[in-house]
Amino acid sequence: MRYIVLDLEWNQSPRGREDSVPHLPFEIIEIGAVMLDEQRRTVGEFHRLIRPQVYRQLHFKISEVTHMNIEELKKQGALFCDAIEEFLEWCGQEEFRFCTWGSMDLTELQRNMAHYGVDNPFPRPLLYYDVQKLYCLQYGDGSTKESLDQAVQEQAIQEERPFHRALDDAYYTGRILSLLDMERYGVYLSVDYYRLPRSREEEFRLYFPNYSKYVSRPFANKEDIMKDKELTDMVCLRCGRMLRKKVRWFPWGQKLYLCLAVCPEHGYMRGKMRLKKSEYDQYYGVKTIKEASEADAEQLLQRREDAKKRRSGKKATPPASDSQRQSP
Repeated sequence: MRYIVLDLEWNQSPRGREDSVPHLPFEIIEIGAVMLDEQRRTVGEFHRLIRPQVYRQLHFKISEVTHMNIEELKKQGALFCDAIEEFLEWCGQEEFRFCTWGSMDLTELQRNMAHYGVDNPFPRPLLYYDVQKLYCLQYGDGSTKESLDQAVQEQAIQEERPFHRALDDAYYTGRILSLLDMERYGVYLSVDYYRLPRSREEEFRLYFPNYSKYVSRPFANKEDIMKDKELTDMVCLRCGRMLRKKVRWFPWGQKLYLCLAVCPEHGYMRGKMRLKKSEYDQYYGVKTIKEASEADAEQLLQRREDAKKRRSGKKATPPASDSQRQSP
């Protein structure tokens, strides 16, 4: 399998978000990609400038970061439809996996394709490697996301190209990818949420070494999500048994629900349901189930009590520190 390391630069309305075109907050102005073989060696590059058709004036921050100017894009840029056709042809017919630094590029690529009426050839679900996340898992604390230039400096990669241009950032992302232990961390695929399951049959579950993820179809409102049994059921990660809930789903903030279940053989399982808004203002749920320790269970029980106090107007209890939990 080959790797297509993709990076995009995009423009936005100079007058702010309220003046943006619906469903196109960012217009792509540059596509850069590097193709790697199975051994993650570079075997090809792709680069195109895009002539703006929607936001014809560069936002000052975009110009400041990329050092582009509108005259350059008008003279040298291709129309988006031509550029994306060339890019997809360059990707070829052999099996490949998209790789990006962060989670935005594939969503914005598909938004631009939809705006211009370009057929979307990507599979459902669209799985890819978020190299920033994988780098964080291997070299960081697993949660703090570092910038691309920070990662390049930490790995002492020669900075022979500038940053914040599409092909150059794709090049550096490919260099970072080549350093990762993919046998260990390659199982942590990311999923793009631009095109959601269209029916119950298309909903899907992904399994990782220490958690599972379930992605739903869109619903009309948040309440319907929490009434859906497939979404709210809790199953054991190890044996697949349907579990009894010790703590039923309760809201923690406006977009998150938590739950605690118990497997008689494998112990606590913690559920987390994130409620997200789809591209066309419907709602969908992303449920994760993860094994939980006694300390995790205690923390979740405390959060439930805090949530009750918030709803009743009482002051929530500050969470206990690790040392406090361990003290007799």
